[in-house]
Amino acid sequence: MNIKQAKEHIKNSVKLYLKKDEYGEYRIPVVRQRPIFLLGSPGIGKTAIMEQIAQELGIALVSYSMTHHTRQSALGLPFITHKNYKGLEFDISEYTMSEIIASVYEVMEQSGIEEGILFLDEINCVSETLAPSMLQFLQYKVFGRHRVPDGWVIVTAGNPPEYNKSVREFDVVTMDRMKLVEVEADYATWKEYALRQGIHNAVTTYLDMKKNDFYRVETNVGGKSYVTARGWEDLSATMLLCEEEGLGVDETLVAQYLHNEKIVKEFTAYYELYNKYKKDYKVEEILAGTNSAQVVERARIAKFDERLSLLGMLLDKLESEMKENLEKSDFLTDLMKLLKRIRTLHGKDSAAPVQSLIEDQIANREKIIASMTNAGTLSGEDKRRHRAVIRFLERAARRLRLENPDAAFALLKADFDAEVAHMKEENQSVQTRLHNLFAFSEVAFMDGNEVLVLVTELTVNAHSARFIGLYGSADYQRHNADLMLHERQDDIMKELNSMELNSMENEASGL
Repeated sequence: MNIKQAKEHIKNSVKLYLKKDEYGEYRIPVVRQRPIFLLGSPGIGKTAIMEQIAQELGIALVSYSMTHHTRQSALGLPFITHKNYKGLEFDISEYTMSEIIASVYEVMEQSGIEEGILFLDEINCVSETLAPSMLQFLQYKVFGRHRVPDGWVIVTAGNPPEYNKSVREFDVVTMDRMKLVEVEADYATWKEYALRQGIHNAVTTYLDMKKNDFYRVETNVGGKSYVTARGWEDLSATMLLCEEEGLGVDETLVAQYLHNEKIVKEFTAYYELYNKYKKDYKVEEILAGTNSAQVVERARIAKFDERLSLLGMLLDKLESEMKENLEKSDFLTDLMKLLKRIRTLHGKDSAAPVQSLIEDQIANREKIIASMTNAGTLSGEDKRRHRAVIRFLERAARRLRLENPDAAFALLKADFDAEVAHMKEENQSVQTRLHNLFAFSEVAFMDGNEVLVLVTELTVNAHSARFIGLYGSADYQRHNADLMLHERQDDIMKELNSMELNSMENEASGL
C-alpha cells in the first residue's frame, strides 16, 4: 500500500485500540493491542505520518530511534534493593525506569494528555544485547520492570533488509505479535502531501515530468545511489531559504540531498530553466491580468514541458495566496470566539477590566501552545493561528494601556473589524487573480491539456479546493463541468465499444 493508505490504516487501528466501554475500560484489552509494524523503504515519510495521525486524533506522540539505544538506556540501569519475604531478607537486583518509558510519563505530565502513540523507529536494527528484550516488550509493553502506560499505542517502523545492513529479520514468533503494514513509495500520494507542505514548485513540476526520479535506490559500479522523498523535501526547504537570501542553487548543493549523479545534473539544469521561465513570463503580470500579447504568444507556441512549468509557477504563487488568506480567515474565526468570551465575561463582572481579561487569554493561549508542543501534536497551521491570536491580543493590550479604558471593548472590536475588512480585500484580490489565471490559460493554451492540468491541480490541492469550495469560481465550475462531461463521453464510448465487441463475439459464436 502507499503511505496515504498506511496512514489511514494505522489511524483507524489507533482509534480502535483507544475505544472504551461505558466503564472506561478499553474494548480491546491492552494485551491484545498488537503493536503496529510499519515496514517500508527509507525516506518515504513514515515518521511524518505518525505526526499527522497524532495531530488529527488529538493525542500525544513520543518518538524514538532504536538504533540509538543500548540495553541499559532502553531497559534501565540495575541497582541492588533490600527485600523481606516471610521473615527472610534478600538483596535483589532491580532496574531504574527505562528512558523510553520515562519520556512517555514526562509528556503526559507536561501536556496533560493521557493517551498517545509511542513510535519506535528502526525497530529491526536494535543492538544484539537488546534484541531478546524486544519480544517481551512487543507482547507485554514492558521494558525491564516498567510498563508502557495504558492508553499508549505502540507503533514501530523499520526498513527492509536490502536497504540496511544492520537489519535483523524478525522470527515468526515476533512477527506473530505485531500488525504488519508494508508501504511503498508512491509519487501521486506524496504530491498531495507536498502541496500541503508548500514543497518548492520546481521540485513538483520536475517530478510531474519525471516521476521515476521521485524515489530510486540503485547499486552500480560506484556504489549505492539513492534519491528519496525525504531528500526532495529537505532540498526544497533549503532552496526556498536560498531564494530568500539571494543564494544560488547549484549541483554541489543539490548533490547533498539527491545522491544520484544523473538526477542531480538533470534537476539542476531544470531549475536553471525554471528560473529563466519565471523571469521571461513575468508571473505577477499574468495573475494581475496585465500580461502582454507577446507573453501569450510565447506560451501558445511553447513546448508542453515549458507550458507545464509556467502553469506550475502560476499555481504555486496563487495557491500560496489562497493558503495565506484561508489561514487569516481561520485566525479571525478563532479570534471572534475569543472576543465573544471576553465580552461575556466583561459583561458579567464589570469589575474585571478588558485589559485583565486579554492578559488572561494570552496566558491561556500560551499554555495551549506549550501543551500541544510537549505532546508533539502542534501542526504548523495551528501554531501560526495561535500566534496570530496572541499577536493581535498583545497589540490590543499595548494600545489599551495608552487609551481610554472605558471604551476598551469598542477599541478591541474596531481593531477586529479592520482585520476582517483587510482579509475580505485580500480575498477579493485572490478571486480576481484566479479569474485572470483562467483567462490567460484559455487564450494561451486554448483546448490543450494544460487547462485540464489546471483544473486537476486546483481540485487536488487542499488549500485551493477549500478556497473554491468556500468562495466559488465560475471559471473553475465551467471547466470542471466540461471535464466531467468529457470523462462521461469517454465512459459512454467505452461502453459502446464493449457492447459492439460483445455483439461481434456473439455473432462469431453463432457461426
